[in-house]
Amino acid sequence: MSETRHVPVMLQRCLDMLAPALEEPTIQEPVVVDCTLGLGGHSEALLSAFPSARLIALDRDKEALRLSAERLAPFGERATLVHAVYDELPEVLERLEIPRVQGILFDLGVSSMQLDEADRGFAYAQDAPLDMRMDQSTGVSAAEVLNTYAPGELVRILRQYGEEKQAKRIVSAVVREREKEPFTNSARLVELIRDSLPQAAKRTGGNPAKRTFQALRIEVNAELAALEHAIPAAVKTLAVGGRIAVLSYQSLEDRLVKQVFAAGAANTAPHGLPVVPERYQPRLKLLTRGAELPTEEEVAENRRAAPARLRGAQRIREEAV
Repeated sequence: MSETRHVPVMLQRCLDMLAPALEEPTIQEPVVVDCTLGLGGHSEALLSAFPSARLIALDRDKEALRLSAERLAPFGERATLVHAVYDELPEVLERLEIPRVQGILFDLGVSSMQLDEADRGFAYAQDAPLDMRMDQSTGVSAAEVLNTYAPGELVRILRQYGEEKQAKRIVSAVVREREKEPFTNSARLVELIRDSLPQAAKRTGGNPAKRTFQALRIEVNAELAALEHAIPAAVKTLAVGGRIAVLSYQSLEDRLVKQVFAAGAANTAPHGLPVVPERYQPRLKLLTRGAELPTEEEVAENRRAAPARLRGAQRIREEAV
């Protein structure tokens, strides 16, 4: 069931972007890391497309790891699955005694499984417990955030992580309602958001609960904080010639990836130097002009691809000492 509902986003483009690093003839067993394993669609394709590659795959969701282990079982020891958040990549590689890798893929956001399993509480389209934890064995749930955070903190989260212009109005309603009865399920929150917003705000941008749900999910899973550490750390693990591809699904993630790649691709020498010393030379070469978008055909086949933005970079120098 999982394989039929899971369609990897921009799959061929990701494979093409990583291919030169994973098909380098001088490297006998290139290592590729899937930092967001999910249901294993990208990982399976990487192992199939690059038969000499070894895969290290990370996920914080134990159920995703279990399902992907079944899917990737035919590849045997070529696939190593690890229960970890993607910002733990350097520690994972150190434990596995892998100093450098040739390819890295991030497919950010919520996996198909998490959206499709109603009891996870990620989807605003169906009633479910307000959980939203990607790793259900740890951390606070979305319900706890709604019921216990101070109003000012909730406003900050909705504005910062959901880019929700009506944050104050929504939070006022949440605080009023939670005093009567704590929030437990998503349907009540969706209804409250609909009732809180002015008519004009309800006419634009799809489901009016979308931005609030995104903000709660990012807060519950500390996604941006993890990503802020993860992308620079991942770049540092790349061997020279190695490539990284990152799929983002909302502007906050994409902006962060863009900033890290742009900084790595910049010449940092003081203005006017006749010769640029090695330590100021760019460490990265950008592989995309801006962010690449999915094709219209792909979006027609897989609506979850619609917001995807792909950026890639290649390691061209070691870090300055």
